[in-house]
Amino acid sequence: MSGVRTPLWATERLRHVAAQAALIGLIALLCGAAGFNLVHNLEARSIRIGFDYLGQEAGFDISESLLAYDPANSYGRAFLVGLLNTLFVSGIGIVAASVLGLMIGVARLSPNWLLARLAGLYVESVRNVPLILQLLLWYGLITEILPAADQALKFGGIFLSQRGLHLPWPEPHAGWSAALLGLALAPAAMLLWQWAAARRGSVAPIWPRLACCALLPVLGWAAFGAPSEFSHPVLGGFDFEGGKSVSPEFAALLFGLTIYTAAFIAEIVRGGILAVPKGQTEAAEALGLSRAQRLRLVILPQALRVMMPPLTSQYLNLIKNSSLAVAIGYPDLVSISNTTLNQTGQAIEAITLMMAVYLLMSLAISCLMNWHNRRIRLIER
Repeated sequence: MSGVRTPLWATERLRHVAAQAALIGLIALLCGAAGFNLVHNLEARSIRIGFDYLGQEAGFDISESLLAYDPANSYGRAFLVGLLNTLFVSGIGIVAASVLGLMIGVARLSPNWLLARLAGLYVESVRNVPLILQLLLWYGLITEILPAADQALKFGGIFLSQRGLHLPWPEPHAGWSAALLGLALAPAAMLLWQWAAARRGSVAPIWPRLACCALLPVLGWAAFGAPSEFSHPVLGGFDFEGGKSVSPEFAALLFGLTIYTAAFIAEIVRGGILAVPKGQTEAAEALGLSRAQRLRLVILPQALRVMMPPLTSQYLNLIKNSSLAVAIGYPDLVSISNTTLNQTGQAIEAITLMMAVYLLMSLAISCLMNWHNRRIRLIER
């Protein structure tokens, strides 16, 4: 007896495809209606859409910049200044929060009762207070408690006041540029050394690698004449001139982001260490390894596999939380974009650029962390 063929339109797969196509069509229709409504309203208000405004003169000053900038520059350059400021504080914050979080996380599992309780108090206190309040607290401490510039605290050639931290800084010279290049190449040299040792089936000792990292900048500095000229901060009027200055806004933002994010990273570290089977620690003890050696050679490498996914989330949170800089006056991407928006009225373009930049930064961090996670994962048969 032959089976009855199900009509094509009645198959379950076709129904699923039709439902998804209908949903996509509905979403496209809603987006089209919203776009049409947007264009109609903008035309009614004589507002032009486009990014031509980025080439116009900005006309506003920026308090601190990693690039040469003046008000005669374009909005595009001002946007780039804000982007670099955001990347700069986020990069330093990620490194500092990782180091501090690792130390606090290990301290939470310390056999020392007082140290473990203090670390726990830090974590519970910091992560339960909104970051915006912590930023305002740090900014208030720096600008209200520290003395004025003419009564700045002096530590050798370093001055600390309400105006920020002022310290001697090398004068521009090829030797310092070579030293900076050597410092940038040092991590690559360490990885290359480690890769070569792995190819030979051996383990690269840590101290020679660290010595190599320290030697590269010194060699670059010495190869170009070993310059020793420094610009020293000198009080002039109401502020210091010369040297290098760290503004109160930058310091407050960096402290707040680092201390807040480190509390979450500490819990990730603690959870990762506890996830390592106890037998691994006992085996390391049986081999006669010290507590520091057990932690560095046995426990943390295995815990890192568990820690990587939540660490990625915390790094992304730190980058996005840096947008709170506008509350304390640090000229980050959001602050400069808001100023541009207010002056040009190009709200859609400014918001779109901010969203695109934060999306790209988040995707870049995610790709980098996922790549590292794939490299360290266990390979199972």
